[in-house]
Amino acid sequence: MAIEVRIPTILRSYTGGAKVVEGSGDTLADLLTDLDSRHGGLKGRLVTDAGALHRFVNVYVNDEDVRFLGALDAKLNDGDSVTILPAVAGGAFGFAAAAAIASHAVSTRAAR
Repeated sequence: MAIEVRIPTILRSYTGGAKVVEGSGDTLADLLTDLDSRHGGLKGRLVTDAGALHRFVNVYVNDEDVRFLGALDAKLNDGDSVTILPAVAGGAFGFAAAAAIASHAVSTRAAR
């Protein structure tokens, strides 16, 4: 099953700079596990240690917010399109959230 996944700029270091990658899985959780097997560390930027989507990441399946589709249990089908977007708000919080994602990504990469 091929699912197109659009990767935001801030996470492209995990995909070798690719804007779009393909993955497979019956659910969003399965897809993220599949992507992480080929793009190590990506899932950790999207999912908390408790196993939920980070609150500062928005994920859409065919333009539908996964929070209304079952979050990580959202069902996927062949040909679906998944878009990952960092949540950006106006003011300092938006900048702080983006900086936190970038900082965490850089520190995790350096630890490898």
